[in-house]
Amino acid sequence: MRRAARNRGVRSEVKTLVVKARKSLLGAPVAESDRYELTLEAVRALDRAASKGVLHRNNAARRKARLTRQMAKLAVASPAPTGKGKKGGAATAAAPAAAKTAASKAPAAKKK
Repeated sequence: MRRAARNRGVRSEVKTLVVKARKSLLGAPVAESDRYELTLEAVRALDRAASKGVLHRNNAARRKARLTRQMAKLAVASPAPTGKGKKGGAATAAAPAAAKTAASKAPAAKKK
């Protein structure tokens, strides 16, 4: 009976964390860092429950996959942040690096 009671508590905690993470991902007014933190906390709880044997490992894996899929969908839907400043962000910083690698791959002129 003691194990059943402990397992019930662990399952309840996991469910609560998963629901909180899902609500934050589905449009509740939450900061981006809090969304990530809530999802990470839920994934950790699922891992712990699976390692203790409270949840089956495939059940935990399925729930983690659903959460991460929602997180990825949200990341794709939201626009990428633009860099502020004179240089203009990562897109302009990548251009000189690409030019540098292209120049290094070009065949050098032979000297006689």
